[in-house]
Amino acid sequence: MKMYKLFTICFVMITSLLQAQDYFPANGEWEERDASQFKINKERLSRAVDFAEGNEYTGSRDLRQAILKGFEQEPFHEISGPTKKRGGPAGMIIKDGYVISSWGDTQRVDMTFSVTKSFLSTTGLLALQEGLIANAGEKVAQYVWDGTFDGEHNSKVTWQHLLDQTSDWSGNLWGGYDWADRPPSTGGLDDWRNRQLNEPGTVFEYNDVRVNLLAYSLLQVWRQPLPKVLKERIMDPIGASPTWRWFGYENAWVDIDGLKMQSVTGGGHSGGGLFINTEDMARFGLLFARNGKWEGEQLLSEELIEEAIQASPANENYGYMWWLNQKGSRHWEGLPEHIFYAAGFGGNFIIIDREQDLVIVTRWLEPSKIAEFTKLVYEAL
Repeated sequence: MKMYKLFTICFVMITSLLQAQDYFPANGEWEERDASQFKINKERLSRAVDFAEGNEYTGSRDLRQAILKGFEQEPFHEISGPTKKRGGPAGMIIKDGYVISSWGDTQRVDMTFSVTKSFLSTTGLLALQEGLIANAGEKVAQYVWDGTFDGEHNSKVTWQHLLDQTSDWSGNLWGGYDWADRPPSTGGLDDWRNRQLNEPGTVFEYNDVRVNLLAYSLLQVWRQPLPKVLKERIMDPIGASPTWRWFGYENAWVDIDGLKMQSVTGGGHSGGGLFINTEDMARFGLLFARNGKWEGEQLLSEELIEEAIQASPANENYGYMWWLNQKGSRHWEGLPEHIFYAAGFGGNFIIIDREQDLVIVTRWLEPSKIAEFTKLVYEAL
């Protein structure tokens, strides 16, 4: 009898888990559920939402001014792509696919800055999935042979180096120099320009010029605009709205197969990047929480997702343009090490916990408050 009861309990638990995994929000719709249905403390969850609303990013809502102020230490920095004034704090918390809490205007389209990088790396995963790139360890120069990866140093760069930001590629792209992007706090132009190069793969450096180089290289492989790739293979199948846009710089146009195409940016560092609403960000997060599957269709290989969230040899907290909460310099103490997230300037985040089937999206939260906010959410679970 005891074995029968144990079997029954296990069966119910597994059935409940499978049923939870079966729900996906329909196009333009998202079912809400009371948090108490998931044994989540509603009062504590409300505290987390109040915290997010009460700790708005302190930078200007005029993002053009916020960008210029935020990167004023960079030589030659200027706005080269579109910008947009932002709204107030907004966010969603998704449990088992259902909305259990939301705040602010979740349908407002805003810039999302470096959250764009996780969308960009996804087009790289798709290129690997479709065999356009044999494997991430291949030299980019084998695919992009226009001189961009010429030379003893740049010729060593692989796709993995671009994806995990360890390439140390040296050069100029769309008027931006690699050494002028987030330069050291010491030294001057000559020191930065004549720096010693690091062996590709050995040193992590957050650098938008090299991120934009990944976008340019993937454009050469896909031979069609990356927003089109993302729309057809990811955003349309997951029921995203038609309101999101992905921009590049004004001068980032190339000729491919006789057609003019814009090479997009991996963030809004100098304008551009992904402009998107909170609900579409949450759908994208749910796709990764469900290991690349949506409504029974495997849009992204589960194996490639696993590859994308493995720590870089040079940074234990970074994968293929996803941040990892493993022990390291960027670890959020008191929170699960298996969570991973996309992060962007101004406090834009998509946080994914596959074990809990949980997605948290928060926008325009003071960045220094993200760990505290996330802890408040987890205290409610």
